[in-house]
Amino acid sequence: MIRSPLTGPRRSAIIQKICFAVAQALLAQASFRAEAFSGIWGRSIGLRVSILASGSSGNITLLESQRTRLLVDAGLGKRETLARLAAIEQCVDRLDGILITHEHTDHCNGLPQMLGLWKAPLYVTEPTLDAMQRILPDTLGKRLRGVEKINAGQTFTVGDIEVHAFRIPHDAADPVAFTFHTNGVKMAIVTDLGYLPNHVKVHLRDSDCMVLESNHDPDMLKAGPYPWVVKQRVLSQNGHLSNHTVSEFLADPDDTAGFDARARYLVLAHLSEENNNPYTARISAEEALSRRPAEAAFHGELLLASQRVPLKPLEL
Repeated sequence: MIRSPLTGPRRSAIIQKICFAVAQALLAQASFRAEAFSGIWGRSIGLRVSILASGSSGNITLLESQRTRLLVDAGLGKRETLARLAAIEQCVDRLDGILITHEHTDHCNGLPQMLGLWKAPLYVTEPTLDAMQRILPDTLGKRLRGVEKINAGQTFTVGDIEVHAFRIPHDAADPVAFTFHTNGVKMAIVTDLGYLPNHVKVHLRDSDCMVLESNHDPDMLKAGPYPWVVKQRVLSQNGHLSNHTVSEFLADPDDTAGFDARARYLVLAHLSEENNNPYTARISAEEALSRRPAEAAFHGELLLASQRVPLKPLEL
């Protein structure tokens, strides 16, 4: 009988080599993932925040823990989203969830394409979903593979990220903002609201990263090109936060209703391209922070999110 070349000792040797190669590959993959989430001084990163776009033409933020990836809002199309990810050297092969704050198109216009690309479950309130189904293409319904209906005031978990949704004052069906907890860090994304109620200020406290709207300069808005009815909407309590409103909050060190200044990153977001500019928003915030007492000074980094280019990934 002719012995097969893959039987006996030779076969055992080949199997051992294959097992060794697989083990090395798995070890390299694990080392890569660990390195990707290790920060300076070897500190483990609890959460990576990538604000791909923020403004009235589209909003989208990627959150990554060691095990979980979430997309907050989907205001850009597939091509532009992938281009923004490439610009920050990110390649996303899967998502564990897409969260939508409200149905305005700058927050959900790209949702059908995102669902088609990543086939992730959608986390959304029922009134917001109903509103989106009326304004988005029919492809939305065809691509909904899993909908997790949430409510304002609810805390839920996706992977290793705990999410809390809370109501905000805005002219939408059921607008919410979110806080995220994972690996001992907290971040908050709060945009599209006309004023800062006390419960919103409470949710902002203890954030390691705070993304807060600073939409417009009131004088620029009043002198700008918008029709008066739109100006009234933006200035209303269901509109958008002004630089002045944000600055008054940032300057306030009150233990219950003020800014606690704990954030490593304070990101001004959703800046209007017509009624604001980065220089004006930054100066307003810096002036407010300079008014804080020395014992309550802000020592973190002040950043501005852009409509046109992604912000550098923030590692917490």
